[in-house]
Amino acid sequence: MTAPQHDLNDLNDRLMAAVASKDSDAVRACLRDGADPDAPGPDGLPVLCAAVAGFDHETADALTEGGADSDVELPDGTTPLLRAVDLGSPALVGAVLGKDPRLRLSAADRKRLLGLARHWYETGEDEELRRRTGAAGPATRRLVKDDNKYTDIEEVSLGGLTVRAGHSGVLTDLEREFGILTPVAELVARAVPYLDDLHANWSTARYILASRHDPEDWPALAGLRHHPDPVHRRFLAGVLWSRNSSGEVFDRQDAVREAELVAEWVLDEPDGEVLASVLDVYTDYGHPDEGAIGLRYADHPDPRVRREAVFCLIQRETPPSEVVVTTVLALSRDPDSGVRVAVAGYFATRGDLTPVGRETLLTLIRDPDLWVRVRAAESLSGSRDRTAAVADALAALLDEEDQLVRLEAAYALAIRDDPRTEWAYERVGPLGPDFDLDHRVHALSDYRRRNRPDGI
Repeated sequence: MTAPQHDLNDLNDRLMAAVASKDSDAVRACLRDGADPDAPGPDGLPVLCAAVAGFDHETADALTEGGADSDVELPDGTTPLLRAVDLGSPALVGAVLGKDPRLRLSAADRKRLLGLARHWYETGEDEELRRRTGAAGPATRRLVKDDNKYTDIEEVSLGGLTVRAGHSGVLTDLEREFGILTPVAELVARAVPYLDDLHANWSTARYILASRHDPEDWPALAGLRHHPDPVHRRFLAGVLWSRNSSGEVFDRQDAVREAELVAEWVLDEPDGEVLASVLDVYTDYGHPDEGAIGLRYADHPDPRVRREAVFCLIQRETPPSEVVVTTVLALSRDPDSGVRVAVAGYFATRGDLTPVGRETLLTLIRDPDLWVRVRAAESLSGSRDRTAAVADALAALLDEEDQLVRLEAAYALAIRDDPRTEWAYERVGPLGPDFDLDHRVHALSDYRRRNRPDGI
């Protein structure tokens, strides 16, 4: 049954207000209630255009999923999707692209989108903005989150126009969606100018190569190991890491081949930053020589390498050797806080703490660095150690300014049935709705059931 016109008008007004305020949850609610996903905004254009213009990928995604037409031709001859490509945000283009673009879009439309993305990529944002606006001088740039969480990107402004510097990533994504197998060398060339692993252009190229398993790709990828530029080598390490972390190694032959490459590479990589990345990948393969590699690099001059060396020393199935224990203790006093964080985490893998492990964590839990204290608290909390010294050290954390540290300490006391538990949770203070499902919060109820006569 169709809603009365006045009700539909009200829904569309609410939808426009939700889009204007970038409230994607409210947009979805309006669409569920029957609002028109293609409702025109105050400018007469579909509300999807407003979301695109505001780089609001979450609202654009809600509208597109709700039925908004990203291919509708606008008065200027563009479409919402073409406008998104023009603006250079990979997250925005991904939100507006919609289902089955390879089948949905004509060959001419696909060519137009690819051509626009490639033009921006090859011309450069500054130069294209100068051409469009007639403005002289350098553009202003600021770093923003493209997807609100995981990837960074520059926002580039000149002459009253603003775009994002993600046209390389947009082009790469469009090629994948349209079934174009871009050569490895081209994808690498698009990634390496950006240096930062979190940059949208770098992460897009890395993800695409990690998910591809064309046998012809491997020689070009493996060849990056010997590239004279360490950035290229670090990019290869990132591709291999992505394959493992996302489960993209589909066949055993691939896994064996990659494990062999990394096992050789970890012995001779000269650059500290790249070596740290290689070590991070190396531990994912469960190589039998991990312990020896950890000892090899425990005194490396680059602290990033020493951090990864700690993870190589973790042997879950067997007790650590005397030399490993001595090395870990030395690393617990490392001047780099990141190394000490890794050492504190090392003990999380050992539920039964030795006296030496207990004393090490009791020292780290008083470390001047917050994240060292946090990781030490988590390791002590998860251990089976029930000594008074550990309980007292955890209770002392309830004076910490950081609420998450206090919550971890309260949780640790609760699972130990410590009589200070009720007081500990009072010290934690009010927690927001994000903690409704947190196991540490619910540990208080479990404690009460075990320790109160009425179980409440």
